[in-house]
Amino acid sequence: MEKITFVIPSRNNLEFLQLAYKSIRNLEIKHEILVLNDASTDGTQEWIDSLGDENLITHHNPGPERIGIVGMFDKGIEMARTEIIFAFHSDMVAAPDLDKHILKHLKKGTVVSATRVEPPLHPDGPEKVLYDFGIEVEDFDYDKFCDWVTKPIDSEGGYQPKHDTLVTEGIFAPWCMYKEDFLAVGGHDELFAPQSKEDSDLFNRFILNGYKVLQTWEGLVYHFTSRGSRFNKHAGGAAGQDSEEWQYTTTKNGRNFVRKWGHFIKHDEFMKPIIPPKYDIGIIVKGKTNLTVLMGLEPWSNNIYVEPHLINSYIKMEQSNTILDLKERVLPLDNEKNNHILIEIDMGKFTQQDFENISNLSEILAGDDELTKEDLPCKFELGNLKIEIFNLEKEIIK
Repeated sequence: MEKITFVIPSRNNLEFLQLAYKSIRNLEIKHEILVLNDASTDGTQEWIDSLGDENLITHHNPGPERIGIVGMFDKGIEMARTEIIFAFHSDMVAAPDLDKHILKHLKKGTVVSATRVEPPLHPDGPEKVLYDFGIEVEDFDYDKFCDWVTKPIDSEGGYQPKHDTLVTEGIFAPWCMYKEDFLAVGGHDELFAPQSKEDSDLFNRFILNGYKVLQTWEGLVYHFTSRGSRFNKHAGGAAGQDSEEWQYTTTKNGRNFVRKWGHFIKHDEFMKPIIPPKYDIGIIVKGKTNLTVLMGLEPWSNNIYVEPHLINSYIKMEQSNTILDLKERVLPLDNEKNNHILIEIDMGKFTQQDFENISNLSEILAGDDELTKEDLPCKFELGNLKIEIFNLEKEIIK
């Protein structure tokens, strides 16, 4: 069996990290573990220093500011000494034979995910298993979990896969792939630093690069869920309670995801990404408007054209939430307009349905089989929106 590097960023998750480490060391092969300590103050570094494990690689950000998953995962994968890397979270527990079940499906151009077993902190879904082995480390019975996993599939009281097949198409952490393939797509996008939505962006790019995404229902992890930021007690959260830190980053990067991709995160029931095309869109806002309206509309365009008096106030309010240059995105009404598609809004008539049409426009246009290059340029109305299309070329996203 080939060796794997388990890449684990961790910030103030010592009790979970210790359990993750133990579970990986209990696998038959002594794989490499790479822990990235991100400004922890809970004794994580002291524990790491005490281990004396030659197959443990570490990187320490002494802080006080954290780097986040985006920078830490990429740093760790670059440091990995094996050809295969496994993006693992510190709040996950590897089930027996996890590595064997992952590796039997792994090859170049493929990303293989384990199946998550979770306590009922989030709704159930077709891509995971809800089973409560404990919400906190002190409640977790590792031996009981291992016994449940290793019983024959058809036996009473053991793990039962949800579906008739043991492999579905989809991707979610933890995921495993060849390091070379990860580096080929450029790693995580700094647009989503320090974390939140960075994984959905990465998974989209895996698909666009032609990689297969598979989930094995034989390789399992127990996932305490969202302890990195969302439910992290050191960040102000708790099990089932969102931290303010996470609320801010998920809102900020939800908007950045729309700016980059032109749509909200989309996937099928098994978490396989759905990627509508991205078009070069300009939104022209006419009539009385305000910063709240501009806040809602700006991410859905490459450029938005508004009354000049709003521009500086909006940029001052929003620029700190994105590395994209808003001075290039938010422009005065009389600015030259070279976008491939222009949407004109009359704010006196603008409705919620009009906003939904804007947010779904890429899918609407992609699904219009009758619209061809020969029809362009063309004008039409969609609700109260006046739309003019000059070019239907799709943007290349990296």
